[in-house]
Amino acid sequence: MTPWEIRTIEFANCNCAYGCPCQFNALPTYGNCEAVVCNEITEGHYGDVKLDGLRFGGIFQWPKAIHEGNGKAQPFVDERANPAQRDAILKIMSGQDTDPFATVFAVFASTLIEVYAPIFSKIDFDVDVDARKGRFVVPGVADCRGEPIKNPVTGTEHRVRIDIPHGFEYEVAEMGSGTATTQGKIQLNLKDSYGQFARLHLNNHGVVKSRKA
Repeated sequence: MTPWEIRTIEFANCNCAYGCPCQFNALPTYGNCEAVVCNEITEGHYGDVKLDGLRFGGIFQWPKAIHEGNGKAQPFVDERANPAQRDAILKIMSGQDTDPFATVFAVFASTLIEVYAPIFSKIDFDVDVDARKGRFVVPGVADCRGEPIKNPVTGTEHRVRIDIPHGFEYEVAEMGSGTATTQGKIQLNLKDSYGQFARLHLNNHGVVKSRKA
């Protein structure tokens, strides 16, 4: 197993209501799951291959709950990555060189029946986790933006976080509102739905803990 470790800034948007039932081991809001997610690696490596500064993500679609399978995925990877970096990122994304079900990538990979050829593209990414604001754009593929959840009466920003001590993706995530459109093999149209802003720290064995549960 090639040792790897990454720290990322993540922004994800799915079709569920704010909070996303998946985070609570419940069924998705509308019975199915559609999502688009992007990460920027602030620090990382796969063996001797440095991954700092590169971006990657994917568009996902499941007909029912994720754990029921039959999902499809369209991965995309920063065009700035060289061949070794592309290979490393795709292996991490597909759950290779990872303990079984130890990361969100490995879990998702186990539920997919079709993974389309990766798209190597420019990826614009500007995300502020604490402010619950951001946007990422993969030209011709995905355009996703996020903002804080607003109080429906006063319009003021509402802040709420999800803390998962034994999760496989993050320890703490900020909740926001996401809106996205995607094109190509998987076409999504999400509006004012679950937005997730988080800092990930993962390696072959799962989430690298920074605090006690």
